[in-house]
Amino acid sequence: MDPPHPARDVTEHVGYRLKRSAAALRSAMDRALREHGLTVPQYACLELLDQRPGLSNAELARGAFVTRQSMNVVLRGLQDAGLVSRSATTDHGRALPAHLTAEGRGRLDTARSDVYTIESRMIAAVPPERLSALLADLDRMAEALGG
Repeated sequence: MDPPHPARDVTEHVGYRLKRSAAALRSAMDRALREHGLTVPQYACLELLDQRPGLSNAELARGAFVTRQSMNVVLRGLQDAGLVSRSATTDHGRALPAHLTAEGRGRLDTARSDVYTIESRMIAAVPPERLSALLADLDRMAEALGG
């Protein structure tokens, strides 16, 4: 079978390049977030709750690209650290809404600064006039695969 585009080896495939970029971003975030006592999924959870307080475990899992079971572990760790609160009961259904605590918001604010610095370094490699097109292309690729 012929490759989907001209490529001498696997390192020239789009999927490989996307994975390499994602791995580099993840590694940089892991290192930075370790200084704040957070993992990447924990940071993603805090960001999501800052933007949309009251999300359920399932909604947080979808937003952070982890399983519901993994998000349960993430939420438990964040609760134990006093960064997130969840009520013991809910007014409707079984989903328990989660909220940032004041300590969680503070930790997010300090970690966010380091994460934004990493993202700034990453996008500085893209000419500013091409950034919008790159973002649109990435969205179209994800949508083409049902994501």
